Amino acid sequence: MTTPVPVTTEEFADRLFRSALGAIEILTIHLGDRLGWYRALAAHGPATPAELTARAGGHERYAREWLEQQAVSGILTADPDGRFALPPGAAEVLTDESSLAYLAPLARMLAGAAVQTPALLEAYRHGGGVGWATFGADMRESQAEMNRPWYERALPAALAGVADLDAVLRRPGARVADVGCGGGWSSIALARAYPEATVEGVDVDAPSIELAARNAKEAGLDEGRLAFHHGDATLLGEGRYDAIFAFECLHDMSRPVETLAAVRRAIRPGGAVVVMDEATAEAFTAPAGDTERLLYGFSLLVCLPDGMAHQPSAGTGTVMRPDTLRRYAVEAGFRDVEVLPIEDFGFWRFYRLLT
Repeated sequence: MTTPVPVTTEEFADRLFRSALGAIEILTIHLGDRLGWYRALAAHGPATPAELTARAGGHERYAREWLEQQAVSGILTADPDGRFALPPGAAEVLTDESSLAYLAPLARMLAGAAVQTPALLEAYRHGGGVGWATFGADMRESQAEMNRPWYERALPAALAGVADLDAVLRRPGARVADVGCGGGWSSIALARAYPEATVEGVDVDAPSIELAARNAKEAGLDEGRLAFHHGDATLLGEGRYDAIFAFECLHDMSRPVETLAAVRRAIRPGGAVVVMDEATAEAFTAPAGDTERLLYGFSLLVCLPDGMAHQPSAGTGTVMRPDTLRRYAVEAGFRDVEVLPIEDFGFWRFYRLLT
């Protein structure tokens, strides 16, 4: 969808007013998510403020105000008996961690960015950035949780649908690396989909590696087949991997060409290098559709400041267009880039880097 450009003062004032309502909803959704109130309503049914706080904790007066606000916003329904209910559709979006529609972590991500507004203003005024470690657990965990359903439910079939890539991953004893693995759900999905392969996740953020290791342990995966390492792509060495992936991380990196050059050295002859990144438009246009607007929002609040936190920086940002990725790949020693035939995978696009 493309948002029309307001042409009058009244139209723009109305747009800003409605944007304020949306911002309020995001922040109140964050409260309900972190307090566990949505989950309590989804699991145990309608509740009064007293019943909700008895189930999930919290202060009853605040719970009453939150429940009423959620009802007047149309997120909850208000029953005549004074109880408030969470409709099934909203429950899936807000509480079902396995659903591709699960978006509660989006509110947590934006709230985590808002907390860093003073640091973002400083970076915008004087340069530098706001690193991933500064954004902290809310940002780290929200990204992992929001991507998890896509890796668990959609990634295996997506990879299986690309025959030659699937064949590489099914090589006896195939060795796979996952650069920028974050909370590890992409690595876990690869290990589950290809039980004959060994998978190694690598990330420069130490708490993310700790989170990934915990997630893998809870998933019951053997450390002999799935391991995580703290560091960058230079840990991969030379000629050791049949397949190397970089899921939604290259645009965040200060030095993407150096990362891809390390990946180029690490891949074996006949191996596969795949980058999954945001499905941006081919070129800048304005006004643009909702996906492009969302990506620029992520870039302004999170990804560009993260990439700029470590200098020298390419300063890529979330809106990494295909030509930019192709340039990075060629500078890193790859021959070319092709888009893989994987459709309807969130707002991401899969690229294969050709050696």
